[in-house]
Amino acid sequence: MHLSTKYSIAVHCLIFIHEYGEQKKVTSELLALSTGSNPVTIRNIISALRKEGIISVKFGTGGAAINCPLEEISLYRIYSAIEPDFLSKLIGLHPAPSPFCPVGRNIHNVLDASYGKIRSDLCSSLQSITLEQIINEYHAMQ
Repeated sequence: MHLSTKYSIAVHCLIFIHEYGEQKKVTSELLALSTGSNPVTIRNIISALRKEGIISVKFGTGGAAINCPLEEISLYRIYSAIEPDFLSKLIGLHPAPSPFCPVGRNIHNVLDASYGKIRSDLCSSLQSITLEQIINEYHAMQ
C-alpha cells in the first residue's frame, strides 16, 4: 500500500494557509519553502484544492485562503481532491493473471471482497478526521 506524499504536502499547505493566510500573502513559492517541495508540485496541489472548493486563490496578486469551515474538510476530501481515484489505486491487482491457471482465473474475484473492505475502512477513517482536528493537534504540539 502506498499513499503519495502529495497528501501530507496538501495538509501542510492547508495548515500554513490557515495559520498565516490573513497575515501574509501565501503563494506557491512560500509554500514550497515551507514544505521543501517543488513550486510546480505546490501549484498542482493548490489547483486541485481550489477545484474542490477547499481554498480560493487570488489570481494576479496571489494569495490563498481556506474557503469553507475546517470541520467540513476531511482527509478523505483532501485526498479525493488531490487524486480522485486514490482508493482504487491504493491496493492494486496484477492486471494479467493467467486464465489457464485455476488461481489466476479467480484471484481478482477472491481479492475483490477483501480489498473492498480495506478500501471501505480506510474511506471511513479518512472521513472521520477533519482539518479542524489536525489543526487542533498542531496547536497542541507547539
